[in-house]
Amino acid sequence: MSHSIALLRGVNVGGTGTVKMAALRALGEELGFTHVRTLLQSGNIAFDGAAKSHAALERRWEAALDERLGVKTVFMIRSAGEWQALIAANPFAAEADADPSHLVLLVAKETVGPEAVAALRTAIKGPEQVRAGERCVYAWYPDGIGTSKLTVKLIERHLGTPVTGRNWSTVLKLAAL
Repeated sequence: MSHSIALLRGVNVGGTGTVKMAALRALGEELGFTHVRTLLQSGNIAFDGAAKSHAALERRWEAALDERLGVKTVFMIRSAGEWQALIAANPFAAEADADPSHLVLLVAKETVGPEAVAALRTAIKGPEQVRAGERCVYAWYPDGIGTSKLTVKLIERHLGTPVTGRNWSTVLKLAAL
């Protein structure tokens, strides 16, 4: 039995990709997963199931969500062990302790290469900082996220892969699931 965390990209944001969390839990159970739990309304799922590749699980969830609920989105899935490793590898530990709402873990669909992260760093025009992780990027927003020019669109353009972000408080809550 494998414990996994799934993050959906761009659901329940700005009135697009609306998905009720109860429907998402029911969908997971229909797919044969157990202990399906959601966190907040932004597309965070923890579930148990037979060990399969992340890519296979992502395709399965994506197709089911589209077919049954009419929502097209991208899933990023990590095992519980990988999630704990992402937390342990946080290069902004002091910042996370001081102000977890300004630290964002951006989970990537594909591997993030060092050249892409270097290009992203060059594109940053404000005080934000980024560090690469294992199929993720850690982004520190010292002046807050709301007015920052370091947007998901800019990040994806430089990394060349879809990402979805969660603030550090949410990252830790997902680990607790």
